[in-house]
Amino acid sequence: MVSSSWNPFIFSYFFGILILSIPCFSEKAPYSTFARDATSAPKVISFDYIIIGGGTSGCALAATLSQSFNVLLLERGGLPYGNPNITNINGFSSNLANTSPSSPSQLFISTDGVFNHRARVLGGGSAINAGFFTRASAEYVRKVGWNEKVVNDSYEWVEKKVAFQPQVKQWQSAVKSGLLEVGVEPDNGFTYEHLYGTKVGGSIFDSQGHRHTAADLLEYADPTKISLLLYATVEQIMFKPGVGGRKPRANGVRFQDSKGNSHLAYLKEGPMNEVLLSAGALGSPQMLMLSGIGPAEQLKAHGISVLLDQPMVGMGMSDNPMNAVIIPSPKPVEVSLIQVVGITEFESYIEASSGPLELDWLRTMANDFARIANQSLDPSVINPRILNSPIQAGVILEKLAGPFSTGFLQLSSKDPNDNPLVTFNYFKDPRDLQRCVQGMRTIAEVIESTSLFDFKYPFTTAQALFDTMLTFPLNLRPRHLSASVSLEQFCIDTVVTIWHYHGGCQVGKVVDRDYKVLGVDGLRVIDGSTFIDSPGTNPQATVMMLGRYMGMKILRERLVGARN
Repeated sequence: MVSSSWNPFIFSYFFGILILSIPCFSEKAPYSTFARDATSAPKVISFDYIIIGGGTSGCALAATLSQSFNVLLLERGGLPYGNPNITNINGFSSNLANTSPSSPSQLFISTDGVFNHRARVLGGGSAINAGFFTRASAEYVRKVGWNEKVVNDSYEWVEKKVAFQPQVKQWQSAVKSGLLEVGVEPDNGFTYEHLYGTKVGGSIFDSQGHRHTAADLLEYADPTKISLLLYATVEQIMFKPGVGGRKPRANGVRFQDSKGNSHLAYLKEGPMNEVLLSAGALGSPQMLMLSGIGPAEQLKAHGISVLLDQPMVGMGMSDNPMNAVIIPSPKPVEVSLIQVVGITEFESYIEASSGPLELDWLRTMANDFARIANQSLDPSVINPRILNSPIQAGVILEKLAGPFSTGFLQLSSKDPNDNPLVTFNYFKDPRDLQRCVQGMRTIAEVIESTSLFDFKYPFTTAQALFDTMLTFPLNLRPRHLSASVSLEQFCIDTVVTIWHYHGGCQVGKVVDRDYKVLGVDGLRVIDGSTFIDSPGTNPQATVMMLGRYMGMKILRERLVGARN
């Protein structure tokens, strides 16, 4: 949360100056003047701001701060440009299936037995996700305590670069009509706003099916004041020890390039210069722990010197559960990711996608994931009779708001390249399970609606489609016979991720309302790890907004500080 007591006159004046100055400095992607491989970096460098993570928040933050200060942006992956699996809508599934060490999508499997991914590329999750773009609700903004006008201005700043109105074709139109037919009303048309009823949201895919990511926001940056280092893996945040009752203060980072060489990046002298951690819901709590901030006993077990015993680091991890149904279609359907959403009063979000589906590929991918995890799939999954593929199919899914269920993150090793151990505790809170059941009932009604009649084979029932889902290798969780008659068990057995996990560095527990890490100076966390709940039907717009919002707030603090 951030104080909403900004002086409107000062902010409007300052904001206007920044907006007017941007065209003088902008450079188009792929940023040949300021993006380079970390192997070319000097052994020791210094900047006003060091940002760890060129993801959904980090790119917006870096672009904003570079308007006035020298910024170093460290990204552990490469550029998203030129990779068709990133830039083209048809590459979405292939990108997630890529388990190579250089993949932009790094697989991890939670202890709950659910496949998941974290980004390893400039642009972060916006470079590997399904592209849906929608704002947080007005209620969410008020609850968090953000300044509503600055939030709206920040959303608009993001939307000018990366958000588009999608072309809604046959399958998405049918699902939209089906949602309205079963009572998910009113029809809110096309909007970025979070409103109860059915709407068409935005997309980061343009009309040609080309993806636009948070990396595009660096076109706002001043290329003379920003340095972007790629394939730069931060190993540790460094601190000056606190003396005379003062807190330890972040003064730089140590990072490694792709050849294994170590580099040091220091903050320039100045009381307001900071390290800004934007490594995501897994990377940010992991980096705090690797730097000595976290549960003392856990740090000691890994041989990490304890700077600050902070037991709340890594706590409050949540992943919004998703459950889906595949509907084979007797007629061709368009290739579409998320466009239409039904926002229900019981806080389940019904969404859809479509296109040719390779069921045999799905089995191969799941087996690959299981092998990497040194586990095996439940032998009851994947019925060979359904592997006549590819098939034309639509998908209807539900995502739960919140969620109420929370888990935790722990280090697996001292290596920042290794995934931490994550437990999300899906459906541990019975309120989440109740929402899932209501959502699946709504999906069943949509499937049985007249609006979807032409997209189902004759005599196909929702129950038959639900039963078929139980034969797919969706996760590493056991299957139960009761899942075919119990929607509660169906939700538990077939849960997957929608990649909206968050928490680990939550406001009020690890950071304060200005996102400053409690107990130390010169360090903030600005990303989705600070969220208590996931904002809206998709968090990416809000995470990008947050980077811009906090960048503007930090610049304002510097302006006020200079005047004083």
